[in-house]
Amino acid sequence: MRNSAIAVLATLALMAGAVQAKEGGDQYPNGAENWFAGALPPPGNYLLNYFGHVSGTLRDRSGNKVTAPNGNGVRLDATFEAPRFVKVTETTLLGANYGWAVFLPPVMDLSINVAGTRNGRTGFGDANITPVVLTWHSPEWHYALGLDIYLPTGAYNRKNAPGRNPGANYYSFEPVFALTYLGKDGWEVSGKFMYNMKTRNKDTDYRSGDEFHMDYLVGKHIGPWSVGVSGYYLRQTNNDERDGVKVGADGNRGQVFAIGPSVKYETASHSHLIFQWQKESRAENRFQGDMFWFKLIMPIL
Repeated sequence: MRNSAIAVLATLALMAGAVQAKEGGDQYPNGAENWFAGALPPPGNYLLNYFGHVSGTLRDRSGNKVTAPNGNGVRLDATFEAPRFVKVTETTLLGANYGWAVFLPPVMDLSINVAGTRNGRTGFGDANITPVVLTWHSPEWHYALGLDIYLPTGAYNRKNAPGRNPGANYYSFEPVFALTYLGKDGWEVSGKFMYNMKTRNKDTDYRSGDEFHMDYLVGKHIGPWSVGVSGYYLRQTNNDERDGVKVGADGNRGQVFAIGPSVKYETASHSHLIFQWQKESRAENRFQGDMFWFKLIMPIL
């Protein structure tokens, strides 16, 4: 039985390594920011908590499902819990409020299933710090500009098959621009635009390519309720490299698009409860599936 499991994992490593856009999972939870993405709250302290589940099957560079020798697909299931602390200060710079944020290491439960054999792991993912975020406000338009830094704090083992490590084992740096239009009639359009630049994984000499990605939302506020459509888009802009050489015929460049319904409720104490489902499509060199979310935004002392 043990030799059989090792053979399955070896097959998975070859298959996933050939088509997955990165060695590790996404450090940023795509689709996380939607309602008021560019309209950070007034000065104060805020707790954001993200709870989600993602599942999907591995796709190759043509978007086709990758299959094991017995015809079964390669499936990923992951559940995560990620708290974030946001501080918006009274300090102004260039007419904007200055703030900062810390994304604590998320708790992740990962499971890979190939050829009918499941292999899983639970551990902490990578932390994120935002040393600076600047926010500008007008009656209808809101803007935010910041820098995210991801730290390799997550559990990582170079012997694991791709997709099994909660941590990516590299740093990444990500400039961010977000904006929100909030009309007097209650309509909202929000977008968060990011460009992620990664360092080399020192244990494998593998460098994943840079990525442009964005979260978006179009919705309507009706009293304490809000309903809309949200999702994300990601496209890798340059090649993966191992030992300085391009990986695969297409550089393992990944892409994915997701869309789905989003519902928000604001409580009397101005906490926000967000529920959403995002369906992925057009994936290449990545897992493609479904993302289910519950997000809490709560002011704290």
